[in-house]
Amino acid sequence: MQTCTRDCASGAGRRRVNPAAPYGLAVTVAVLAAYVGTLVAANWASTHCDPLQVGAIAVPAGTLWAGMTFTLRDGLHEAVGGRGVLGAIAAGAALSWLLASPQIALASVLAFTTSELAGTIVYRRLRNWSVLGAVTGSNTVGFGIDSVLFVPLAFGSFTLLPGQILGKALATGLTVAVLIVVRASQRREVRR
Repeated sequence: MQTCTRDCASGAGRRRVNPAAPYGLAVTVAVLAAYVGTLVAANWASTHCDPLQVGAIAVPAGTLWAGMTFTLRDGLHEAVGGRGVLGAIAAGAALSWLLASPQIALASVLAFTTSELAGTIVYRRLRNWSVLGAVTGSNTVGFGIDSVLFVPLAFGSFTLLPGQILGKALATGLTVAVLIVVRASQRREVRR
């Protein structure tokens, strides 16, 4: 579904397609809330909870939440376009300052902003080729950059890096699996 707006400036009554708004307002608000909510949860958990022990690997508590932000960013890109994503990244960075310890906040803002921008670029370049490929590629680039920057800045060493990467890879795998199920369901609906 595409939304159209009237070109009132010229008064000619022409219609132009607004490609940055293919979803309804409710879906857009839900994706935006989920995106910002997962960022808040990641920073809160990283500040207030001990790392999770998975065998010999320690996973920072906010990792799974942070891993979900990458796929939600791609969904937000579909809902509001690139400029909207930049606004959401700025809002997420600002919330980090309010909700986390100063060290976690600084690490989060630097890592998050860098990784989200890089992930957005990858997503935009791959989007027309394959949505699932774009999500997988942008998430992989995003969580790689985010992990390498965040872990040493937030925790003072690279000790938690394997857990950070494992957790974010797991979150990416889960969100991509959900997207595959949703897309298959949509295809079945179209065939009916």
